[in-house]
Amino acid sequence: MAHKAGKRSFSCSSCLSNKSLTEDGKAGVKRVSIEGNIAVGKSTFARLLKSACPDWEVVAEPVSKWQNIKSGTSKGPGASPQTTASNLLEMMYQDPQRWSYTFQTYSCMSRLRTQLQPPPAHLLSSERTPVQVYERSIYSDRYIFALNMFELGCINSTEWAVYKDWHSLLVEQFGHQVELEGIIYLRAQPKKCMDRLEHRGREEEKGVKLDYLEKLHIQHERWLVDKSTEIHFEKLKQIPVLQLDASVEFQSDPEVREQFITQVKNFFKAL
Repeated sequence: MAHKAGKRSFSCSSCLSNKSLTEDGKAGVKRVSIEGNIAVGKSTFARLLKSACPDWEVVAEPVSKWQNIKSGTSKGPGASPQTTASNLLEMMYQDPQRWSYTFQTYSCMSRLRTQLQPPPAHLLSSERTPVQVYERSIYSDRYIFALNMFELGCINSTEWAVYKDWHSLLVEQFGHQVELEGIIYLRAQPKKCMDRLEHRGREEEKGVKLDYLEKLHIQHERWLVDKSTEIHFEKLKQIPVLQLDASVEFQSDPEVREQFITQVKNFFKAL
């Protein structure tokens, strides 16, 4: 690990230069995604960034949408219509062969819808370059999770061809609105992620095995470290990646948190 940084205050005003302008004169938003394995600490790290830079916007994963999909109405004999809800995340974990394609489709669509929302007014009125931090991206949807399910045989070749077709179309049509300037890769061994997964106790994840996290770790390493994943979007191949050692307990160690913030600050300055 790097030498521990001394105590110092940090704010987003020291992180970014004055806002850049797009061709039409509007402030350009700088977008970065936090990538990493399940339970590696993405949400915790996102809260850390939000605390250090309150005028940044952190866009969380829409997990609650996956857990509560309104499935229309049902009506039994003599009963009034009732709206039913489905937990698609739970359904996918319980029967991945049946539900992986449906889940990967909806998770990507819901993520894109969330990330396409206009930035809040305070972000655009900032004197500094507006910053949005995404918890994962539409690219990890495809090149980590959907690809992994295809390689596991939970998404068949026809479903995979259809997925890639509509995903490419969405990126072509809307990708410029969620285009990334950089990626922060929280990197930790699968066993550490497994320990954290068990500690947080999310009901849907009770059946997740270490082997699954190991496969996801390999996918992340191929994409973000080895650069061996076949990427179909030219700009994505050029995006800089900041690797952070997420095996350390940054949530409970103020000095490690300070180190991480400093590294992120320097990373943003270089974008």
